[in-house]
Amino acid sequence: MQEIQVKRTTAPKSKPDPATLLFGKQFTDHMFLMDYHAGQGWHDARIVPYGPFSLDPSCMVFHYAQEVFEGLKAYRTPDGGVQLFRPDQNIKRMNNSCERMCIPAIPEDLFLEALKQLVSLERDWVPSQSGTSLYLRPFVIATDANLGVHASHSYIFAIICSPVGSYYPEGINPVKIYVENDDVRAVRGGTGFAKCGGNYAASIRAGQRAEELGYSQVLWLDGVHRKYIEEVGAMNVMFQIDGKVVTPSLSGSVLPGITRKSCIELMQHWDLPVEERLLSAEELFSAAESGKLDEAWGTGTAAVVSPIGELAWNDRKVTVSGGKIGSLTQKLYDTLTGIQWGLLPDEFGWTVKVC
Repeated sequence: MQEIQVKRTTAPKSKPDPATLLFGKQFTDHMFLMDYHAGQGWHDARIVPYGPFSLDPSCMVFHYAQEVFEGLKAYRTPDGGVQLFRPDQNIKRMNNSCERMCIPAIPEDLFLEALKQLVSLERDWVPSQSGTSLYLRPFVIATDANLGVHASHSYIFAIICSPVGSYYPEGINPVKIYVENDDVRAVRGGTGFAKCGGNYAASIRAGQRAEELGYSQVLWLDGVHRKYIEEVGAMNVMFQIDGKVVTPSLSGSVLPGITRKSCIELMQHWDLPVEERLLSAEELFSAAESGKLDEAWGTGTAAVVSPIGELAWNDRKVTVSGGKIGSLTQKLYDTLTGIQWGLLPDEFGWTVKVC
C-alpha cells in the first residue's frame, strides 16, 4: 500500500461553536487527495490543506457528470476517542458506484487508511456535544479536459470533512413527507443504486415543490408503474404495518443504504419480522387509513433514523403514530447512535477505532 504524504496547514481555522452547527456548512483544515491516470493507476496519495481545485473548463465532470460520492461520520466517544461506523460498507458501496459509472475502483485498504489518517489529523474537529459528529464526504470526479461522451482517463479522489449537527432542523422530531407522482428518481438498469450526483440533481425539482407545500422530503414512486414506494430523497424508508416492518426491496433503483442494512440486522437480532418487498402507495395509505400503519421512518447516514409524522399523496393525508416518534423508531435511533457514539457495546463489530 502506498504511503500517504501529509502537508499540514499553516493557517488553521477557528473551530465552530458545537451548539450552533449546521449540516455541511463548515469544513476542516485538511483534505485527502489522490490522482488516477490510465496506465499509472491511483497515485500520489496525500493529505493537504483544505482549498479549491484548479480544473480546466472542459473537465469531463462538468459536462457528463462522471462522478460518485459517499457519506459517513466520525464520532466522539465518552473516553475522548474517535471512531467510524461500518466504513467497510461505505468503501464497498463507493466501489460499486464506481463500477456503474466506469470509474476505476479504489483499493479498499488505502481508502480505509486515508479515512483513518485524515480523521486522526482532524480529531480536534470532531465535536463532542450530543447529536454532533464529523461528516466525511469521499468523492471521485472525472478530470479529462475533453468534450466527448466516454469514460475519462484521469480522476481525482478526495475526502473532505465537516463538523455537523442534525441534518433536519426538526432533529429527531417527526418530519412531513410528500409522495411524488410526476417526476421519478430512477429506473431499474439506471443509476438508482449508485451514489452519484445525477440522481440527486434529478430530485431537486420535486423537492422544491414539496418544500413549497410545507413538506421536508419527497417519497419517490417507482419509475415504471408509478405505484410502488422506493425511497425518500435523502433516506431509505421503513414502515411498521400491522406489526411487521416493511421496506422496499433493493431492485436496482434503490440505494443500498448502510443505515438501512444496520436497522434490518438489528431488528432481525431482536426477532422482529422484516419484509423487503414491493409496497404500493395504495397499500401504504390504506393501511394508514385503517389504523394498521403503526410507525414510519427514514434511515440514512446524515439523519440516522428520522421518524415520519405525516404522509401526503394526491388528496390523501395521514398522520403516523399520532405525529410522534414511535417506540420502535426510538429504539432503533437509540441503539444505532448508542453504538456510533460508544455509549452502548458494539456486539456486531461495526465500529472502527481511529484514535
